[in-house]
Amino acid sequence: MTAIDENKAIARQFFALVAEHKVEELCEMVSPNWTMHGGPPKLSPGADGIRELFATFGQIEQKWTIEDLIAEGDKVVVRATNTCLQESFLGVPAHGKQQIFTATFIHQIVNGKIVETWRNADDLGRLLQLGARIGLSS
Repeated sequence: MTAIDENKAIARQFFALVAEHKVEELCEMVSPNWTMHGGPPKLSPGADGIRELFATFGQIEQKWTIEDLIAEGDKVVVRATNTCLQESFLGVPAHGKQQIFTATFIHQIVNGKIVETWRNADDLGRLLQLGARIGLSS
């Protein structure tokens, strides 16, 4: 297996563990200085950041479907669709409302560990699915 194939397998495993809410197994996948861009602000580095990230989710059931997986060098790009049920999202009540949104992640993987993650997700679309409204002044 090539290094690129190994990195793709790591990225797939990351999403499987996220969907299963296996926080400690995810902590083992990241480097001690792991950072995430495009997620909650001020996450601690490494495993503590993973734990803090999951603490923001609350009760959640989710399924990630990987649409595209592209790798080059030490980076893997994942375009995925998430289908989830969650109590709330960014303060908007969501109990019983299914949300479907797309997201793109770029993982930098070095020596079998994720060292950095960039996230870009359709959070606005997700909020609108929950009934949030954007106030426009006239």
